[in-house]
Amino acid sequence: MQLLPCRRKLQSVAAVEPQEPYQPRSSISGSIDATNCPDDTRNRSPVTPETPADKMSKRGAAAGADQIVKLIVGAGQATPSPPVGPALGSKGVKSMDFCKEFNARTQHINPGTPMPTRVTVRADRTFHFDVRTPHTSWLLKNAAELPVGKKGKRKGAAKPGQEVVGSVTLKHVYEIAKIKQSELRLSGLSLEGLCKSIIYQAKSIGLNVVA
Repeated sequence: MQLLPCRRKLQSVAAVEPQEPYQPRSSISGSIDATNCPDDTRNRSPVTPETPADKMSKRGAAAGADQIVKLIVGAGQATPSPPVGPALGSKGVKSMDFCKEFNARTQHINPGTPMPTRVTVRADRTFHFDVRTPHTSWLLKNAAELPVGKKGKRKGAAKPGQEVVGSVTLKHVYEIAKIKQSELRLSGLSLEGLCKSIIYQAKSIGLNVVA
């Protein structure tokens, strides 16, 4: 029969080029070569999820920072009632302690003079505060003896730059400049520069500056 030579040829080819046994895809195991991965994948840092301990440490750091409370309190008239009591009580400060110290430090000032006060509350609930001079506009209105409104405050011009409601002298301006210069944060400014600023502010609230 003529089939024998063909059969021998197939056997000889099989002997020269042996076939690898077939392996199912699911049975193949191996590792991925990192050199074939893109650079951004190879160099990417693993993302570590935030743990509850990390969140607590962040909250603790925030809680440990100083807190600032800004108040305007009448000289010698601080009481635990609003606005002092709620503002400091919410920070864990005993408002009565602040009131005693504030009134002692402002007893030489005319009672009721509105004093801007900056209170720094530490993490352990202790505090210290800086008392600043009254706002320049308040000093100017009092120097000009402007009429007192319904809320107990002196009124400035309803239309600044268009109407004049009173006047102050250059001596008033100079005395106010000396008061403002007594503040530590303004002590480096010259009296001349402060006077110019005060004159500008006087005009902005409807006051003329006269000799």
